[in-house]
Formats: sequence, structure tokens, C-alpha cells
Amino acid sequence: MSTAPADFDALMAEVMAGAERFGHREHVHLTWLAVRRVGTVAAVGLVGGGIQRTARYANVPQKYHATMSRAWVELVGHHAAERGEEDFGVFVGRHPALLDKRLLTRFYRPATLASPPARNGWVAPDLAPFPWQDASRAG
Repeated sequence: MSTAPADFDALMAEVMAGAERFGHREHVHLTWLAVRRVGTVAAVGLVGGGIQRTARYANVPQKYHATMSRAWVELVGHHAAERGEEDFGVFVGRHPALLDKRLLTRFYRPATLASPPARNGWVAPDLAPFPWQDASRAG
């Protein structure tokens, strides 16, 4: 599925309609909306591309982080698939860990996230597997 900058802009407008600033909660909300509208795989490109364009436009392209962007989309997508909540408040009420900006440190070493390969492309977790990866090993 192709995603356009207008798709990201529409999601951003929806999230910001009730927000004073774009903080972590709004980032998770935007990601949740994207996952619900286009699925997790397409949301990786939609959210990542939108954040990257926004950072370039704001003249801070170094703020875009490829691994963090994809990891957050995949985490939100994993939890969104569990019950399919229709309300964002209900969703984060059931998954409060997603509101913790430091959540990725459960899966990645700080040095890994700080590395150029992680900033510029996908790097798999090196501290602990994601929940869906761990579940595939249980049994």
C-alpha cells in the first residue's frame, strides 16, 4: 500500500486537534492511528517517512532515527492487534508501558541505539527480543 505525505499530515492533524504539543503520547497516538488505518507494515513507512520529512523541514534531520521509528511502530502494532480497541485512551490504558519513552531500553543497549547503523537503518534488538519474538520461542 502506498502512503503519501498527505496521509501523514492528516494523521498529524487528527492527533494535534486535541493536543497542546507533540510529545511522546501524541507520537504513540499518531502511530496507533497509522497502524489502524494502513496496518503495521505500511505504518512503518508512513510514520517513518513522515517523521523524517518533518525533521528535514524543521532543519533537524539528525532527529530522525530509523530503528527507533520502526521499533515503536512494531510495538504499537503488536499491542493494537491484541484487542483492536476503538479508543486511544482505552488502548494506552491497557498498554501503559507504551507511554514510557524509555521502553526501547528493555530491548536495546544504549550504545546500540546510539550507533550510526541504528540511526540510519534497522537494527534488531540486542538486549531482549520483542514480545512477539519471545512468544514464538515459548513452548
